[in-house]
Amino acid sequence: MLRAATEDDVDTIRRLRNQQANRDVSITSHEIGADEHAAWWAKTSVDPTRRVLIYTRDGATAGVVNFFDIEGSSAAWGFFLDADGLADRGETLPAWIEVMREATTYAFDELGLDLLTGEVLEHNTVVRQMNRRFRFTEGTPEQRYADGRELTVIPISLRKQDRRSKGQK
Repeated sequence: MLRAATEDDVDTIRRLRNQQANRDVSITSHEIGADEHAAWWAKTSVDPTRRVLIYTRDGATAGVVNFFDIEGSSAAWGFFLDADGLADRGETLPAWIEVMREATTYAFDELGLDLLTGEVLEHNTVVRQMNRRFRFTEGTPEQRYADGRELTVIPISLRKQDRRSKGQK
């Protein structure tokens, strides 16, 4: 289930984002401090081109979905899961499939988008495979520098008419 993030979720969002597994596959890889995170939330929570959603599984917070640059019929997105908690419970793969299904449904059915874009790091082959499973296509890789690292970032996109419909494998 996805629900809008509130002020009560801010510390949880930061804790999940700072998990090592999430930092390893993010463009921004440093540990995010309380002040940096508070400034992000203060800006994000009032930005009409953004939506921050909490993904819950069995009543517990299991991830965060961010939609940003919402303009007309397009937006960008990204998400991260409670990598540590889900791994401890052996629920990573089902949660991952579920959050991607729910987030793409939200993008196209709730936000009314025709195009959903995002980015993935080249070395994140598992996410790239899952993106393909959900019919995202990859664009031309770009080189970037962030947090003292050189990264290859691959843009991804999914058009509404190309998404998987319920029941498709």
